[in-house]
Amino acid sequence: MAQKLVVGNWKLNGSLAANDALLGGCVALVGVDMAVCVPFPYLAQVGSCLTGMALGAQTVSEFQSGAYTGEVSAEMLAEVGCRYVIVGHSERRTLFGENNVTVGRKTVAALRAGLVPIVCVGESLAEREAGQVMEVIGRQLDAVRECIGVQGLSRTVIAYEPVWAIGTGRAASADEAQEVHAGIRRWLAEHGAPAEEIRILYGGSVKADNAEALFAMPDVDGGLIGGASLVARDFMAICQAAMANGGG
Repeated sequence: MAQKLVVGNWKLNGSLAANDALLGGCVALVGVDMAVCVPFPYLAQVGSCLTGMALGAQTVSEFQSGAYTGEVSAEMLAEVGCRYVIVGHSERRTLFGENNVTVGRKTVAALRAGLVPIVCVGESLAEREAGQVMEVIGRQLDAVRECIGVQGLSRTVIAYEPVWAIGTGRAASADEAQEVHAGIRRWLAEHGAPAEEIRILYGGSVKADNAEALFAMPDVDGGLIGGASLVARDFMAICQAAMANGGG
């Protein structure tokens, strides 16, 4: 497995001044891949400031062009320098009605434009308590596979983000994360994808004090970081933990 990948997801946060201050405290590290996914209006600003870190967006339209007011195409994102785009984040699914089919179509759009889609999957607390974790994740991955095929899966990053841990401060334990990541990797292998080559990130209240334990797990290939990515010191500590546990 390649070195670990840590992606900051700024969500609906930032300003020109705050972005400059945050990025001023972040430096690229050797031995870990780093990226930040920022709000659309700040892509140009942040892209011009990054050295050794990749630029990403937080969502993308399934459409390439046309009368879709307010949408942003994958081709537009690629043109302004994005490498990554998050698709299917739990907040997009829950708050904006994106379903598994929509996520599959957005993954197609991202790949078409040469972007690396970070495909988010994960279960609710009720689904976990009902023992349906891999059943739910399997449906989410199936919808993507049906749209892009096995070859397409090899060009994605998967992010496991248990819905019950997003923004709640409650993270999955390292062992809980490992169990699901291993299950995702088995699913990929069973469906003919190069499972060992596909990065599987953990997202869900990753912080400086739990990152090392999470990244020490054999199937955790990095993290999708929310709130902690807005504090330079915390984001750098997480990236350093990934560097220390590099190599997958």
